[in-house]
Amino acid sequence: MFVDTGANVTLLRTDLAQKLKEQLIYTAPNISLKTATGEKTEIRGKLDASIECGSRKFHHRIYVADITDPCILGLDFLQKFNFTVDLEKNEIWTGGEEIPLFSASVQHSKSCSVLVKKRTIIPARSECLIQGIPEVPGQFRYAVTDFHSQVPQKGVLVAATLVDLERKAILVRVLNLNNTPKILDKGAVIATCEPVVDIVARPQEFSEAQHLSSILESPEMLNEKQ
Repeated sequence: MFVDTGANVTLLRTDLAQKLKEQLIYTAPNISLKTATGEKTEIRGKLDASIECGSRKFHHRIYVADITDPCILGLDFLQKFNFTVDLEKNEIWTGGEEIPLFSASVQHSKSCSVLVKKRTIIPARSECLIQGIPEVPGQFRYAVTDFHSQVPQKGVLVAATLVDLERKAILVRVLNLNNTPKILDKGAVIATCEPVVDIVARPQEFSEAQHLSSILESPEMLNEKQ
């Protein structure tokens, strides 16, 4: 799904519209859509459908056309439901909920390494959160950390975690399976980051202590024991 503030209406690709249960309202054959390149595309019809954006669903009338992208959210949708578009942070807001946007170029971005921010000692047979920083910042914002295959850290595992690379430090969950402490020097490669191109929000209530949230928001507050 693409967000296009230059599109006056919201569009759905024809083949996807045919798979929906909603009844398609056919339009006159002389109604066409003018694209950004100046070409014209015929509008096949329109239908009322529910669009899931973030954790909410919005009922909206969309137009069906032979477009390349699956769905394009136009200016009509953004204005109707009071969306706020922040191009600097690449996100949109609605009802207090932040929905990240991803550039099409992110899909072709390469992974980057995560470096240890400061010298850390992992106790024997223990798990801890280590502060890390991306080796090459600014490539993309959201990523998933994973074990770096080229790092010879025997007996050390890295958990896959969704992280925000725009923070001062990212938290990497590391498990030391050895019977001896493991020393990670500052600047050492500890994990790899794969770019994220989509996030599906499924908010729910948690019963964990409230201080955990503040720790994750401010990783610089962590000490060596944590």
